[in-house]
Amino acid sequence: MRLLELFRLLRFGVVGLLAAVLHYWVVIGLVELLRIQPLQANFGGFAVAFWVSYFGHRYWTFANPDNTGVTASFIRFLAIAVSGFSLNELLFYLFLRYLDLSYYVALGIVVLIVAVMTYVLSRWWAFRLQSISHG
Repeated sequence: MRLLELFRLLRFGVVGLLAAVLHYWVVIGLVELLRIQPLQANFGGFAVAFWVSYFGHRYWTFANPDNTGVTASFIRFLAIAVSGFSLNELLFYLFLRYLDLSYYVALGIVVLIVAVMTYVLSRWWAFRLQSISHG
């Protein structure tokens, strides 16, 4: 693995960890303080995490010095995020319903699974430099 790619992976991890922690705590706050059901609270967590992820990845993890292709990368990242959230919500539901896990544990597992998918798609599709330089 090249050094640049290693640093990119580390930056992705920092942004992803921040977004995941915020997602997790927003869900817990909505459930515990406002008594919203976990599956519904998950939407609030996603909304906060989306913006942290987008701006963190756009301007730090996958920074493009030309700052071109912003609209295209936003649309691709939004598609990844919505797909990731759909998978997140499906797995969260299945874990809660069929594995009888606490929502704390289920959400933690699901967030990790979706993070891997998000990195791969973000790196090679949403923020790929080839499309940004033409975008």
